[in-house]
Amino acid sequence: MKRALLILVILLMASASLFAGGDKESSSSGAPVKITVEIYDRGSDGGRTNPANNAWTNWIHDKVLRDLNIDVTFVPVGRWSETTDIVNLLASNSAPDLCYTYNRDMLDQFGPQGGILDLAPYVKKFLPDMIKLLGTDPALGGDLIWRDQKPDTKKMYSVTNYVTYLPRKNIFIRKDWLDKLGLPLPKTTKEFHDALVAFRDKDPGNVGRNNVVPFGQDSDARWGFSPIIYTYFTNKKGGRDEWINFFTDTPIGMPGYKEGVRVINQWYNEGLIYKDFPLMKVPTDFWNLLKSGRVGAFGGNWDLPFRTDNRINEDLARNVPGAKFVPVDAIEGPDKSYFKEISDKPGMRIFIPASSKNPEAALRYLNWLCKFENFNYLQIGNPGVNHDLVDGIPKAKGATGQWIMNSANNIDYTMPINGIELLNAEKNVRVIAFNYGNTPPADIINAYNISVNKGKAPTVRVATETKLPLVSQTLRDKAEALLAQAIIAPTADFDRVWDAGYRDWLASGAQDVINERSTLWKK
Repeated sequence: MKRALLILVILLMASASLFAGGDKESSSSGAPVKITVEIYDRGSDGGRTNPANNAWTNWIHDKVLRDLNIDVTFVPVGRWSETTDIVNLLASNSAPDLCYTYNRDMLDQFGPQGGILDLAPYVKKFLPDMIKLLGTDPALGGDLIWRDQKPDTKKMYSVTNYVTYLPRKNIFIRKDWLDKLGLPLPKTTKEFHDALVAFRDKDPGNVGRNNVVPFGQDSDARWGFSPIIYTYFTNKKGGRDEWINFFTDTPIGMPGYKEGVRVINQWYNEGLIYKDFPLMKVPTDFWNLLKSGRVGAFGGNWDLPFRTDNRINEDLARNVPGAKFVPVDAIEGPDKSYFKEISDKPGMRIFIPASSKNPEAALRYLNWLCKFENFNYLQIGNPGVNHDLVDGIPKAKGATGQWIMNSANNIDYTMPINGIELLNAEKNVRVIAFNYGNTPPADIINAYNISVNKGKAPTVRVATETKLPLVSQTLRDKAEALLAQAIIAPTADFDRVWDAGYRDWLASGAQDVINERSTLWKK
């Protein structure tokens, strides 16, 4: 009787193992389960180490083995050839058990074909810490981890990681010029415009009235002017209008966009905008213009003048002692409201190939990466080697030798997170503020806060259009050309130039895309 009962228990245990999906993960007393994990290979320049075999991978291997009884081996994949490399590995059924990619088209291709595991049935059981870490979806609501679930089939071929820093753009102005004229930092569009007029007429930098550039801009007008133009949108909540019209980098179909461009056209004809901006196509030429001391204001990346690679504020102050660009929160639309873009929270996608022999072990490892004690050490490293504590905040320092980080904050190893995560938004910003050389951290924190103040996450729909890829480059080129032509047109010709160019843009395929996206929105 006892022997029969023992046989029954063994059979039930075997059946339960099969029902669980055949994962070979053992208990802590059994043999370790082996999994392979993708890691980006960024080359060895700058003292980088072997991405698959270094002090960090050894630490991960040993701790995961102790914590989960899982034996992790990293498989290097070229960072800049990742799409080709991963496609080849998937096609040959030899991809690592756990992978990541920035190429969502590849996931949409291989997923429905059965090449990628549907993660939807696994999330709640195996990724509880990841659910908490990713938090809410600012665009769709609910838990961010479900962002990639297909609304029709409910299948989910990837989970997203998330970006901890979401600012995009700012408007900057010369604080020293304002001080010389006795003007405060502008707080409204009118005050900002009045400051530009004062720069033009009074030449506070003594560069010569013919040399003053009240507002500097390069050929990428859609980016630099967007913090101004977007405030004229008539629907600042976005929704349907935004999703249908933001299918190129220059959303000229968005209701109100034309009126925002009209304002820039008026400023251009008042002599407030850099006259030759359409010809300035080399970024370094524009940076040199900003450094020359001739420019009073400009729009661009939220931290552009503080970056240590182009050194705009640093070189400007060297050329003009006391000169400094600072961000302003001044541009509001005619309804006194904003449309400030912030980045979408999701970043790269994490997935498991259908060929994985141990998907559950791979998911347990992914969840392990979402525990603070694990990702925090990987991000900040060893005190005195990778960071020093400044008022309780880790300030990164350049390690050499075995503890060098091949990617910033080891983001290639901390799969679920792109950026430092201290579980406190204020502390996260204070960390990034240390990364700008001699710029006071308070200046970076101020720029960050202005950029995200009243910021809006993009409208997102989980659907794929079919017509856009056929015409995307044409529409992008025509939209950017129209924007430049409309800005430099005589004010009396603005409507004629804009309307003709817009009709041509619609006829070149934009109307088909708009019609298609309108239909998809209804679905």
